[in-house]
Amino acid sequence: MMLRRTLLAAAALLAAAAAAPPASAQTLRIGLREAPDILDPTLARTFVGRIVFASLCDKLFDIDKDLNIVPQLATGYRWDNPTTLTITLREGVRFHDGETMDAEAVRYSLNRHLTMQGSFRRGEINSMETVEVVNPTTIRITLKEPFAPFLAQLTDRAGMIVSPKAAEAAGAQFGTRPVCAGPFRFVERVAQDRIVVERFADYWDKGRIHLERIVYQPIPDDRIRLANLQAGSLELVQTIGTNDVPTVQRNNRLRLSISDELGYQGITLNVGNGPRAQTPFGQNARVREAFELALDRATINQVVYDGMFPQTMQAVPPSSPFHVKSLRPPSRDVARARALLREAGVQTPVRVTLTVPNNPELRQIGEVIQAMTAEAGFEVTINAMEFASSLQAATRGEFEAYLLAWSGRTDPDGNLWTFVHSRGPQNDGKYSNPEVDRLLDAARVETDTARRVALYEQMYRIALVQDRSRIYLWHRRNIVAHTARLSGFVNVPDGLLRVQDLRLAN
Repeated sequence: MMLRRTLLAAAALLAAAAAAPPASAQTLRIGLREAPDILDPTLARTFVGRIVFASLCDKLFDIDKDLNIVPQLATGYRWDNPTTLTITLREGVRFHDGETMDAEAVRYSLNRHLTMQGSFRRGEINSMETVEVVNPTTIRITLKEPFAPFLAQLTDRAGMIVSPKAAEAAGAQFGTRPVCAGPFRFVERVAQDRIVVERFADYWDKGRIHLERIVYQPIPDDRIRLANLQAGSLELVQTIGTNDVPTVQRNNRLRLSISDELGYQGITLNVGNGPRAQTPFGQNARVREAFELALDRATINQVVYDGMFPQTMQAVPPSSPFHVKSLRPPSRDVARARALLREAGVQTPVRVTLTVPNNPELRQIGEVIQAMTAEAGFEVTINAMEFASSLQAATRGEFEAYLLAWSGRTDPDGNLWTFVHSRGPQNDGKYSNPEVDRLLDAARVETDTARRVALYEQMYRIALVQDRSRIYLWHRRNIVAHTARLSGFVNVPDGLLRVQDLRLAN
């Protein structure tokens, strides 16, 4: 019945889209998988929000399709010593409110990321001690200690520079009308419907911007999102379902682009965040191990993703030099899972609520997990929530297990410290182990790749094998589909939809 309703809804949207007049060739309509959270780079945490920020907020540095760090608002950098970084800035850059983007604005933004109440950037750059304005186009950053991932952190939201004047005036409401120095400026947001941005005439690199307007539309259902693309009411969709890949490949009016993602799909486990952690599941590692042993990653992946996503037990994909080759996900073992529950002395069925972002694909994963774990002695209740609301609930500790993906970062610290360290701002389960903290901190200052990998391996053996603090399931792929009229799209492994050089033919 659910599938029938989904298909009927898709058909209705398809018909409506076909009847609607075509959009201007200068307007790009993008279908997002979820609705972004707050549009404040200091406070935001959703992947789809990063997609919108790619048009609104330039960063000090960016990455290219080969994961090289390249200048954006910066023009270059040098390490004066292991703890002192000097960055030179681009001249003639203006914010959307007309204010000048200079060294003082960079100093303000970096300190805002570091000190603002509720900042999700603090854990990314908390090695920073001071930011000094050398002159209007130069800043000098002093770190408390050597920090290998620091430059990579400035290629994402921690490197986004906001207008100090606008941020001070708006205060906590800045995210409702962000003012940055990107190629497009914010126009409006209609909750759960659309975010609209329009070309910023004074953008520093305006020769690469060929669109007048972008409309971002959250459409959680893969089929409906694809139906809108096929009908012409969208020109690009952030992602499509793996089982829809052949459909796009057969359509000569559409184009498909696939790249490996930097992140993972996993399950965050609440082991220490409020009353919801005070359960046999939250307090007993053997119960959590039993839950993981009841899962068959390969089967879930085949059922939901046609086997396209490689299974994993870690936060870093195989393409990364920081992937720990010796760490392999366990095979399903229902008998051992049942034995572990007996050893734990818990009453079965063990009740667990699994929070799932409310889209059909993730609900299907939840249902497969529900069926698999039932065979081992669990009773899983699925709690489907709107995505941004689910993130807020997780922060408050209002969950027991949370099916959540992370889009990933070029440096492994971006996939680990913020989620696993006891002080990590996105450690929603409040996992804490002093030895894990020590290993993660040591990996942050180690510059030798082999030694960093060894530190991460030790950390995984404690956090995942001993403590069962979270479950990594598989590494996803970026599967982007767009109209053949769109040119200039580059599929970068971080999954962001960069707007530079995009053109729409009539």
